[in-house]
Amino acid sequence: MALGDSYATLPQLKAYMRGSIEDDVTMYDTVLTDALASVSREIETHCDRQFNTADSVSARSYGSENVFTITDSSGALHWLAVDDFCDTAGLAVLAGGTAWTLSDYRLYPRNGIVSGQPGWPYWEIQAAGALRFDGLSDVTVTAKWGWTAVPAPVKQACLILAAETFQLKDAPFGVAGMDQFGVIRVRDNRMAASKLAPYVRDPILVR
Repeated sequence: MALGDSYATLPQLKAYMRGSIEDDVTMYDTVLTDALASVSREIETHCDRQFNTADSVSARSYGSENVFTITDSSGALHWLAVDDFCDTAGLAVLAGGTAWTLSDYRLYPRNGIVSGQPGWPYWEIQAAGALRFDGLSDVTVTAKWGWTAVPAPVKQACLILAAETFQLKDAPFGVAGMDQFGVIRVRDNRMAASKLAPYVRDPILVR
């Protein structure tokens, strides 16, 4: 799915809601489609990330607020927190006017694995050579942003919340009027919140 797309499709939502609405009923298609789009944006706000894939590589700039340092027994380790990117093809890092080579940094999570689960994108770059991120006011990273595929729990959370939003269609404020309360609704729906919990970015590392 391209950046900005909903995390589930209309047919998938109708199948999920079977019993509440039949597949061949089209009178609610616009409301259901709007609900999918709305909750997809709410999921992004809740998780502080998006889960689709860019069509091609593009450049994004990061400042000193995205740089952090961790000190351990081996000394200070310098990191840059960036948006999720799913492919190393076309990856380029330009910092302080210098184009970094592959030996100058490491990508995390290593091998795209988190808690034993593969398929995760990279979102942290560690300075591994003599070059450093600290003291730099601007770092440009060129990458293919996003995830290779929408994780199944994210898709399920989208369906759960979209169905809930549809059921609110007769509420006084209507579906559109509920958008401003989206993050609260994600947290209040225990099943959706539980499915999304592993995908919420650490707010300390996200700017």
